[in-house]
Amino acid sequence: MLTARRRTAALAAAAMSGVLLLASCGGSDGGSGDGKTLRLWHYEGPESAMGVAWEAAIEEFEKTHPGVKVKFEEKGFEQIQKTAPMVLNSSDAPDLMEYNKGNATAGKLSQQGLLTDLTAEVTERGWDKKLSAGVRTTSQYDAGGVMGSGKWYGVPNYAEYTLVYYNKDLFKKYGIEEPTTFGELIAAMDKFVDEGVTPLANAGAEYIAQQYLYQLALSKADRAWVDTYELYKGRTDFHDAAWTYGAETFADWVDKGYLAKSTIGAKVEDAAVSFISGKSPILFSGSWWYGRFKAEAKFDWGTFLWPDTNLTLGSGGNLWVVPKAAKNKDLAYDFIDITMSEKIQNLLGNKGGVPVAADPAAITDPQAKQLIADFNSLSEKDGLAFYPDWPVPDFYNVLVSETQKLITGDAEPDAYLDALQDAYDKGAPKR
Repeated sequence: MLTARRRTAALAAAAMSGVLLLASCGGSDGGSGDGKTLRLWHYEGPESAMGVAWEAAIEEFEKTHPGVKVKFEEKGFEQIQKTAPMVLNSSDAPDLMEYNKGNATAGKLSQQGLLTDLTAEVTERGWDKKLSAGVRTTSQYDAGGVMGSGKWYGVPNYAEYTLVYYNKDLFKKYGIEEPTTFGELIAAMDKFVDEGVTPLANAGAEYIAQQYLYQLALSKADRAWVDTYELYKGRTDFHDAAWTYGAETFADWVDKGYLAKSTIGAKVEDAAVSFISGKSPILFSGSWWYGRFKAEAKFDWGTFLWPDTNLTLGSGGNLWVVPKAAKNKDLAYDFIDITMSEKIQNLLGNKGGVPVAADPAAITDPQAKQLIADFNSLSEKDGLAFYPDWPVPDFYNVLVSETQKLITGDAEPDAYLDALQDAYDKGAPKR
């Protein structure tokens, strides 16, 4: 999903530096193909879980590869998004790069012949055995650049998923138990409304509102439904039972006061601050908020998976990709292997990330253990259902504007679903 999410720190760093930051070694002739320099690009902030883990991986790599240096260049997310096709088609391509997953990004580059086919390395090094089916989906792309099958063009270095964050202090104040079923969640929200408290933090101007609605639809869906919608395996009908339930229930939640109409113009930052400040007792959003809440929330809080559903929004994280023009591919493969090791994956988990190949027993922080345990539970049941804006170009903006109409009451659920059907059908590839 192309949103601000975890990229705040990296973008800020890129803005301050202008173009890039160099670490681990000096010089300007990296990537010479002499096997002595690994040029690495990624956009994770240095204080983030991923940034800390990849820095440790650099140290491990240089220790196990005497005489080889890593030339790390930190790029902003948007910088890589905009320039990758041009840079990767030149002699300035790095040896290894973090890149966004999905049909419109990694899939497009693979279709253009700009990425190295990693299938043989994935099999030989056993990376495929470490990744669940839902995480693997965004690693493989067919000849048309559509994810889910074909050759491996990327390896996910972490994972992400959505979950319910809740303010334990507010629940305790109003005598409300942690919900374990969907019915109990509804009862909890009714109690908050009765007490004059809007239960759900929301952002109508960005991705959070549409994710509430998509999760409601997912609670009535199955894997085949997701594959039809996200992978074009059949025709998506936005007036089916799942989408209809999602739209009608979302509109009903606005009428009942679970979601405030005033959040029509709210950004994701507004929703996060509403939770961090103790105003909103519940926020349904991604694991990418964990580190910030851990650092800034001054109250007792916890998490749980959306109740009574087998599916929730989520996927493997961004990908390690090896440009076709990379000059030191073997070094790139070795570095990926180190980031997939238990040592680095365990560090990632303890710093608040969601590792894809950690030892659960090595995670010591209680909240981090819960975060990872919930992800493992989702992975085991193939419960990652990707994101609603992925299937077609510009669908994110369509979802934002149309969901805002449900918040204000300017559109009925039926008209909302008509608008989504029209935009989807125009953008989906003919297969």
